[in-house]
Amino acid sequence: MKMLINVPETVVADALRGIAAAHPELTVDVENRLVVRRDAPVEGRVALVSGGGSGHEPLHSGFVGPGMLAAACPGEVFTSPVPDQMVRAAAAVDSGRGVLFVVKNYTGDVLNFDMAAELAEDEGIQVAKVLVDDDVAVRDSLYTAGRRGTGATLFVEKIAGAAAEEGAPLERVEAIGRQVNASSRSFGVALSSVTTPAKGGPSFDLPAGELELGIGIHGEPGRERRPMMTSGELADLAVDAVLEDLPPGGPVLVLVNGMGATPLLELYGFTAEVHRVLGERGVPVARTLTGNYVTSLDMAGCSVTLCRADEELLRLWDAPVSTPALRWGR
Repeated sequence: MKMLINVPETVVADALRGIAAAHPELTVDVENRLVVRRDAPVEGRVALVSGGGSGHEPLHSGFVGPGMLAAACPGEVFTSPVPDQMVRAAAAVDSGRGVLFVVKNYTGDVLNFDMAAELAEDEGIQVAKVLVDDDVAVRDSLYTAGRRGTGATLFVEKIAGAAAEEGAPLERVEAIGRQVNASSRSFGVALSSVTTPAKGGPSFDLPAGELELGIGIHGEPGRERRPMMTSGELADLAVDAVLEDLPPGGPVLVLVNGMGATPLLELYGFTAEVHRVLGERGVPVARTLTGNYVTSLDMAGCSVTLCRADEELLRLWDAPVSTPALRWGR
């Protein structure tokens, strides 16, 4: 497989040097693997910190900035960051109002963020945590106990980040993050395998003419394999899978997320089909976001995330944000 890299061992460090070059509004510590708002700590504000394995860009480093994360901790490709990174990040952004860790439900992430929270609290930093577990495809996998954390991570980081930017206390920011997660569900589909730099070839075998339903963002297996389907057929299946598990309520936020290798032409066509299905099911759509946000390197495919949003969550979603990957209202 052809890749635009130097050597696999320096992929993450090289990417961080590139982020620093492209985004002077961020402070990038390549050696310690940290991406931080340049104006951090922001006085009187709760700080959001997240992180995870690299390969899912723009998650998480692309979501650092006003209205979202104060810092991100990138691990090696598909590998959790280590507790020392998270403690350094918390210390760099804490203004005395506390730090909220946003953690995707993968075993390594959970264990390391829990350890980091204990270490940070030993240093006098108040820490709260939101665990994101929105994927309805599986309850357990090789990487998790319970549902996996996927697309809803963006909703949690944006909406809780807006609450923090407004000056809400840590308990309130945590509660909003937990509400968003509880109100969100996701389902992903893979049209091709993922290629990691270390392996240099497909991570799993997906024959031509087949797709994987319920895939994870590390290439974990999902519910089943089927012959290739049309965009409309996939939308029916994915949206129904999400709605079966989504709490009842009012309008939804919609995220149609590309896995990395599916062009926007296809993602927008799929978005139209998702809207069609939601209309047929009587589910009103409040906002829609389409693009590559929670990816899996070069995997072709997409995921659908729905979040039941009341007026307060919609207001916080619409609040200004200024990050490399998400920017509006400023």
